[in-house]
Amino acid sequence: MVVAALLGLLSGFLASIPVGPINIAIVNEGAQRGFRWAILIGLGAIAMETLYCGLAFAGFAGLFTSPVPRATIELLSFLATLFFGIKYLLVRELPATTRSVERVEHRLHPHTAFMIGFVRVLGNPGVLLFWITLSATFVSHHWIANTALSKGACVAGMSAGASAWFVFLSFVVSLGHGRFSAKTLVRLSHASGATLLIGACVIAVRLVRLLAHR
Repeated sequence: MVVAALLGLLSGFLASIPVGPINIAIVNEGAQRGFRWAILIGLGAIAMETLYCGLAFAGFAGLFTSPVPRATIELLSFLATLFFGIKYLLVRELPATTRSVERVEHRLHPHTAFMIGFVRVLGNPGVLLFWITLSATFVSHHWIANTALSKGACVAGMSAGASAWFVFLSFVVSLGHGRFSAKTLVRLSHASGATLLIGACVIAVRLVRLLAHR
């Protein structure tokens, strides 16, 4: 459970850093409306992302423990990690939101800071796909036991890790009065992309070893 919680903590923190609608909203709103508004946006995002993460662990993680599905999820993990790594490395500017998020916001019309964060994650199905891939990777590698307690510890760790990032970002933005610029987020996105590419190399080595063993 300790390992599961630490994995969740690390993945939740790192997954929250790349450029996205939530970080952009916190940077824009926090500089104008202060720490409280910014952190409420982050808390709304964490609430929805925790639901997505819980669904991923509850419904999909246990399906990839046998050899063939495990090799499949290894391949999918490699492709997804490679794709997002390159995507974050190539970021040059910050889009305010995405089409799917815009459609959901148009229908639900969130007015509070908490609901803005909640709806922006709700309208991003890529978050659910990300946690499905990551949860399956954790379980298939036996880094997390296929039990409710271990999965719950990982989800709790994820929530804590994401909270740590959003509290930090909200504090810095509100304290800096706009000095935490979009360019800083772009640089952080580049660093996240480089980290993901390193992770893709590690997964590729594991996949080669797995196929050679079979």
